[in-house]
Amino acid sequence: MAETCFHGVFVSIAVTSLLLLQAEAPSPPPPPAVYIFGDSTLDVGTNNFIPECAARADFYFNGIDFPYSKPTGRFSNGLNTADQIVRLLGLKKSPPPFLYLVNDPSNFQKNILQGANFASGGSGILRDTGKAVSVFQQYPFEDSIKTIYVLYMQKRVIPLEEQIQQFSTIRSNITNMTGSEEATDKILSKALILISIGSNDMFEYLLDHSKPMSLAEFNATLISTYEYHIKTLYELGARTFGILTVPPIGCTPFARAVFTGNNSCSEPAQAMAVQFYFDVASSLEQFSSTVQDMKYSVGNTFLMTSVLTGDMLAFGLKNIAAACCGNGTYGCNQTASFCSNRDEYLFWDQFHPTQRASELVALTLFGAAEPIMVPMNFSQLLGVNI
Repeated sequence: MAETCFHGVFVSIAVTSLLLLQAEAPSPPPPPAVYIFGDSTLDVGTNNFIPECAARADFYFNGIDFPYSKPTGRFSNGLNTADQIVRLLGLKKSPPPFLYLVNDPSNFQKNILQGANFASGGSGILRDTGKAVSVFQQYPFEDSIKTIYVLYMQKRVIPLEEQIQQFSTIRSNITNMTGSEEATDKILSKALILISIGSNDMFEYLLDHSKPMSLAEFNATLISTYEYHIKTLYELGARTFGILTVPPIGCTPFARAVFTGNNSCSEPAQAMAVQFYFDVASSLEQFSSTVQDMKYSVGNTFLMTSVLTGDMLAFGLKNIAAACCGNGTYGCNQTASFCSNRDEYLFWDQFHPTQRASELVALTLFGAAEPIMVPMNFSQLLGVNI
């Protein structure tokens, strides 16, 4: 009973805080540069520049609520989480994809000082995530084996390792402009490094019934690789990290349709997401204690989403299980049906949040306290008031 009461009080406080944040949003001071890494939660069009990539969103009905109803490559009906975060920093729009900046060489060096987006839909922490090709797969249910069509054909995405290599290119170009490594370090130390990744690694593990490693081995590999990437970014000059962990992937329309088949959440997928949060928070706490000039904020996106769904009506949400566009086994495209009341849905498609849900997540990142944000929220991390 005490645990239930505490949860109710916690939800009430979170709801009140978020509603106040929505009502009051003074302009923050000029933001630092923002460099964005991750998967489709933050991708603003990277995969549009990869012809052989099938994990794309540059077609309708994606972008139906974006200005001019333009499908930009965002896996959303409008703005995604990257957009919502940088808007709260006072930027008018997200930094463009790195691959877009490369295609504008005359302005490349000037533009990279404002930031860049390396995030690639379908990518993961592990190098091979996103390269799998699966069309028909069999899944065991309680009383039968079902064959379900799964759109899981990325073929070519940009994993986190390669995204960091692209960031290294940016560092080299800044050094060419400044003439010294010290000046580059000073510039990059003020930048926000925003990261959201890990869901695709978990989905691929769960979908691979051959299981080349145990769950414990997989979790250990995932977090050790993540730690390596964080340390590499630090060595390249990154000092301020905003981290989003993995949300409740077991409750996505995809997981409800494929893993359970009865519209309930997948507990194994949920457990993996929870474990990843604790592993990331522990890893960052440990690493930051060995260096003097690193700041970070970890958003427990599993918990924050659970708060939103636990009191969904307070946030204007009425459907937290179904996809607005398509369904659990059919992706959002020109032939899919889509809902008209998109602000009332948590999910835009099989996996991704609606524009409204992304806005709520961003507000939480800047305004919530522990245990949702540790050891501080984004406002405290960046010294801004929203």
